[in-house]
Amino acid sequence: MLAGFMEALLCCLTSKSTNVVVPIETSENTDGYEFVEVKPGRVLRVRHVMAERSSVEQPTGQGGCVSCKRRISVFCNGQLFIENLGDKAGAELKTCQNGDTEPNSTVEVELTDCENSSPPVRIPDPKLDSVTGKVITSEMKAAGDTLPSQQTEASRNQHRRKLKRTVVIDCERKITACKGTHPDVAVFFIHGVGGSLDIWRSQLDFFSRLGYEVIAPDLAGHGSSSAPLIPAAYTFYALAEDMRLVFKRYARKRNILIGHSYGVSFCTFLAHEYPEQIHKVVMINGGGPTALEPSLFSVFNLPSCVLDCLSPLLSWSFLKAGFAHQGAKEKRLLKENNAFNVSAFVLRSMMSGQYWPEGDEVYHAELTVPILLVHGIHDKFVPLEEDQRMAEILLIGFLKVLEEGSHMVMMECPEAVNTLLHEFFLWEPASPLPPKSKARPETAKAQSDNSKAVPNSAKVRPATALQASLNSMAEVKLDKGDKR
Repeated sequence: MLAGFMEALLCCLTSKSTNVVVPIETSENTDGYEFVEVKPGRVLRVRHVMAERSSVEQPTGQGGCVSCKRRISVFCNGQLFIENLGDKAGAELKTCQNGDTEPNSTVEVELTDCENSSPPVRIPDPKLDSVTGKVITSEMKAAGDTLPSQQTEASRNQHRRKLKRTVVIDCERKITACKGTHPDVAVFFIHGVGGSLDIWRSQLDFFSRLGYEVIAPDLAGHGSSSAPLIPAAYTFYALAEDMRLVFKRYARKRNILIGHSYGVSFCTFLAHEYPEQIHKVVMINGGGPTALEPSLFSVFNLPSCVLDCLSPLLSWSFLKAGFAHQGAKEKRLLKENNAFNVSAFVLRSMMSGQYWPEGDEVYHAELTVPILLVHGIHDKFVPLEEDQRMAEILLIGFLKVLEEGSHMVMMECPEAVNTLLHEFFLWEPASPLPPKSKARPETAKAQSDNSKAVPNSAKVRPATALQASLNSMAEVKLDKGDKR
């Protein structure tokens, strides 16, 4: 504590941040690490492992072709109306708000950034009265309500539900299995605030052993990347541009993005920028599909020197909220994986720079890539309801809740996370079988209905094709040596 106080005092006197991280070197690949200069003087450490493949297997080309058709209507009162218009071939990948699957389904949600907006309701078809010329809804007509004052109120409500804009998505997407023996597959790992690429150590070792090419960068100011001394270097757009340049440098034909916490936003950004190259996305404790905006009332708005004094308390708070258990193992994981070990200046700049108004519900609803959401049930940073909302918004979104983990679930339960991710990499939608010619119409219809049925679950929301794959996989528990 005394050392922290002296560093904070030095920070106040010199007006500079302590504990500035600089790159170890800027040379060639050393032990799987590279240092990439994304901009002059802005160097990022990147873990890049090109696995040695004994036999390279070419992609077979098999898989499922998904019809991504949906219409997204945004109303002036903040209401979001989503209509899934896919055909029967891709019906199993269209999930409604209530968990049902239908070829033509609708999802109505409400934007979180709108105030004083009415609850989501189905928009009635307006009709004009032939005498007064005023708007009369079907509900008003059925009730016989024609009072002028109530007609005026109905007109006002109709005005508040005025259509603001409409987004139409109409494309075909081919989804195939991604194996480590496929030379056109690369897997990217992006950490969040306060982390480093070392938090993915278990995942990087696991997938590189399976033959995958893995890439994991350190964000600016984190790990061994350079740490500029200007707050503008840590805004969302500055960091997203870094990730875009890293992606362009290492991208293959088919790429998988895996993000944790704040890193999920950069995965979403890349999936929007390169929809043809991003094959699958994994979001680990990323939260809801809301636009980013820095909080005005946050401890991270305090001066950097004050945050330096509070650094032991902040580290303890992160350990308390980020892990389901707070024992010697968790403290060792934090220390070994260099997590939450950044300067107060970088931490303050990162939190105040989280401004991304484009990343709202509509932005996420436009994604056509299959997305797996992983949530640690004990997470105190991200509520489960936020990931459930994300699963409702996404076109092809699957939610899996792990009972043993918290916010740092990939460090707490590496075996379970690795197995779940690998199952998702290998998943591909099954092509629909043609109906038998001798089957009676009633039988064929019953078989079709059974094939589209999805078991209801409060904690898992995958589509039918992935449901069978995930259910067949046994829940991976911690080893006896890991139990406390």
